[in-house]
Amino acid sequence: MQPIRRDLDFNIPEQLSPADVGTWHKQGRHVSHFFNALSVFFPEGERFFIHSLRNYRDQITDPKLQRDILGFIGQEAMHGREHVDFNNLMDSAGLPASRLDKFIGKLLSGLKKVLPNSMQLAVTLALEHFTAMMADHVLRDAKVLDDSNPRMAALWRWHALEETEHKGVAFDVYEQVVGKGVGAWALRCLALVLASAVFMALVFVFHLRLLANDPQARGLTGWVRLINFLFGAPGVLRKLALPWLDYFRPSFHPWDHDNRAYLEQIGDLSATYSVGR
Repeated sequence: MQPIRRDLDFNIPEQLSPADVGTWHKQGRHVSHFFNALSVFFPEGERFFIHSLRNYRDQITDPKLQRDILGFIGQEAMHGREHVDFNNLMDSAGLPASRLDKFIGKLLSGLKKVLPNSMQLAVTLALEHFTAMMADHVLRDAKVLDDSNPRMAALWRWHALEETEHKGVAFDVYEQVVGKGVGAWALRCLALVLASAVFMALVFVFHLRLLANDPQARGLTGWVRLINFLFGAPGVLRKLALPWLDYFRPSFHPWDHDNRAYLEQIGDLSATYSVGR
């Protein structure tokens, strides 16, 4: 599977207004802001992922894996750019996206200073597994995004498709430079536990911050819809449990779950949103 850098532009600043930020998802403000909280993480998170692979780029001798790394970096850079546009729109809506983004930037800068390169890469593996799991659910269950704002649904589907396309790259780098033995397995498992705990805690806090700054996100109905969305149907978080546990299998590889058939969808998105179309 060769990741391909695609220059797609969803034209968020011109096509969406600040009023759309809290209402773009069909389930309303609480669910919209769940996705918005995830969006806050992506610009700095993608830069961290790129950094962790570049730490080892000179040690990779396999030409195919070198090309995969270039594709990975190109895709993550494009994801970050599009989410920056949306996060700026959140700022225009009076939400603290930039402040939360700066917090993530400081946190990840601190981790770069104190964590060895191997642990930085293991954290990237863990969070790439998290995004690959969520991407699979977004692509598998149309109810996650159907009937939502078409441009925002397209943005999230594109992101999910490319996360799927490059989901094995960081893992392949890790196995080449850190290894496949017991120590490498233990390190990546430890990173998954720690990264999952920190990531989900921050998503929860960021989600609350966004809701607190949206005066129209009040009442119990939104919370009921959110809980059902996450843990009922479609169960975005509930259905992550088994694939999350699968990561602890010593022989695990992201492509053990071969869902490349979804990538057939990317042609239509590219035809609609590619720069210079």
